[in-house]
Amino acid sequence: MATILVVDDELGIRALLSEILTDEGHTVELAENAAQARSVRESLRPDLVLLDIWMPDVDGISLLKEWGATGMLSMPVIMMSGHGTIDTAVEATKFGASAFLEKPITLQKLLRAVEQALAKPGSRAHGNGNGGVPARGEVGSAGDSALVNNGAVLPVLAPLPVGPQAEQSFDLDRPLREARDAFEKSYFEFHLAKENGSMTRVAEKTGLERTHLYRKLKQLGVDLTRNKRGVI
Repeated sequence: MATILVVDDELGIRALLSEILTDEGHTVELAENAAQARSVRESLRPDLVLLDIWMPDVDGISLLKEWGATGMLSMPVIMMSGHGTIDTAVEATKFGASAFLEKPITLQKLLRAVEQALAKPGSRAHGNGNGGVPARGEVGSAGDSALVNNGAVLPVLAPLPVGPQAEQSFDLDRPLREARDAFEKSYFEFHLAKENGSMTRVAEKTGLERTHLYRKLKQLGVDLTRNKRGVI
């Protein structure tokens, strides 16, 4: 498992990302601004950084450029933003970001982006002779489609597959607990597919607080990365 630095000025986002990534077995460090991020980067050398773009002191793009210019960009960096555009994503990729996640971030996209970044640590942070931008026609991983803008190629997650159907049959000739767990698992898988993996919308639809919902899904064994569905 990896050491991951989460940099975001919003306490709620830091706490949520920390809980999810910790549950996945990672060690998580938190920073609320660029100054704290610099300190953690220098002392702990994280394996991956999740970096918010809009912060009050120094924005994430500027910090990314700073790390690149000073030889500190030895780890993959995933940029996050609630006000991102294609141009912003292209700029982040140009300066060495391995991926760009738009808020609200779905759980599946978060876990997939983290998995892919850790599978190829430094693949873009070290650059490829093109300023960190993949060559034309190059994609993030095998099977992914790509978005081309101004010569830069950004990985695009595959569309969601058709999810569980609303009407299903269940084997009732079993202990009550097993039958109930089977029903609840199918129930949550249906709503996750229906809401495109949005934990926020599923929480609202099912009447559960989001953290409780996440724990419930883990308890039932719902595969949140199944078929590589794409957020929080």
